Amino acid sequence: MKHFDAIVIGAGQAGVPLAKKLAQAGKKTAIIEKRIVGGTCINDGCTPTKAMIASAKMVYQAGKADELGVNIGSIKVDFKKVKQRKDDIVKQFQQSAQKGLEETKGLTLIMGEARFSGEKEVTILLGNGKEEIITADWIFINTGAKTAIPDIDGLDEVDFLTSTTILELDKIPDELVVIGGNYIGLEFGQMFSRFGSKVTIIEQSSTILAREDEDVSASLTEILKDEKIEIITNAVVEKFTSHKKNKIEVELKADNTTKKITASHVLIATGRIPQTKNLGLEFCGVKTDEKGHILLNNKLETNVKGIFALGDVKGGPAFTHIAYNDYTIVYRNLIEKTKYSIKNRPVPYCMFTDPQLGRIGMSEKEAKEKKLDYKVALLPMAYVARGIETNETKGLMKAIVDAKSKKILGAAILASEGGEIVSVLQMAMEGGITYDKIRYGVFAHPTYSESLNNLFMKLDD
Repeated sequence: MKHFDAIVIGAGQAGVPLAKKLAQAGKKTAIIEKRIVGGTCINDGCTPTKAMIASAKMVYQAGKADELGVNIGSIKVDFKKVKQRKDDIVKQFQQSAQKGLEETKGLTLIMGEARFSGEKEVTILLGNGKEEIITADWIFINTGAKTAIPDIDGLDEVDFLTSTTILELDKIPDELVVIGGNYIGLEFGQMFSRFGSKVTIIEQSSTILAREDEDVSASLTEILKDEKIEIITNAVVEKFTSHKKNKIEVELKADNTTKKITASHVLIATGRIPQTKNLGLEFCGVKTDEKGHILLNNKLETNVKGIFALGDVKGGPAFTHIAYNDYTIVYRNLIEKTKYSIKNRPVPYCMFTDPQLGRIGMSEKEAKEKKLDYKVALLPMAYVARGIETNETKGLMKAIVDAKSKKILGAAILASEGGEIVSVLQMAMEGGITYDKIRYGVFAHPTYSESLNNLFMKLDD
């Protein structure tokens, strides 16, 4: 039995940098990975999807090039080349991450499936079928999440896709039905629609992006429908049936009406669940909630002293940048003896539909629920000079501000480069810069961020 100072379970976007930094700080460290180094983000999340979305956007831009006076002619998608480019980028990122681990002194990479067999003891099932037992003073759980498969009649009898398996398709689906109208479903839905699939998105709530403000959801709904994507809301999928010629029939009820849709492919995008079921947490005493998310304090430590959890496995905002920030908090607190906390940290995020939806802070819905004294600044992208010049006029800019202090409470930027624009407002929020200062701020012309002048001018009325 080998003893380490630290064990990291899962080589994701928190686990990899944490293991390296702990080893570099003189801690004898082991990192265990059951699948592929890099986690969801590199292998079947952010990296591959955004690479393919870039290809899909090029198809779309080429299709409307004549609006800018450019005649391209017929457009053909070489999907095998799209996939190869994606695979090459993933391989580059994955190999770089693995090489970084292997070259770090004092760090041992173990490929296998980890399971607690004691409070600070981990048993690893290796690829050759043998087991290895290791112990440590500190243990960090970074096992992430996986696709949640809903309990729907007939689903287990059809060859459905997940956000992982859809990336391995070597042909564009003829008809793609997407179950779920949130980030994953919308990104994939628009992407494959632009590649040439007939896409239908089915959402149980009354709107897509049910957690966002209605005007933001309505704007994106209009954009997607303009691209010939069918969106069915208030819908419950009741049954899947496999037909001849590799067709799948989807039976659903929407607004008390039963409807049947035939598809060549079905993507399940109804959420994700934490990968804690096979961790053997009962042997170390770590507590979870009813969904399996690991319970933590504000410094990311579990109820068992010396055992921490980072990233999606702990619940809350499931974003790569949050997982990475988890690592920085844990590392600095343990090694540099700081007292950082996850309480009240900003949670920016960006959905990479086109246009992007960049978000930070509070929505109008949340401000209303909290009965705050707030104002709303709203600017359609059709009135943004940079958008008009670049032919990117879809979407809107929206900000929620405190009526008295004039501080920015939150923003939703549905726009080309919405993620970049919202970062400007995030910096303002973190620095306590009020909206009137941005209103009269000097920004380079002509940029998207310059239109924040115009956005907050709306509050002068």
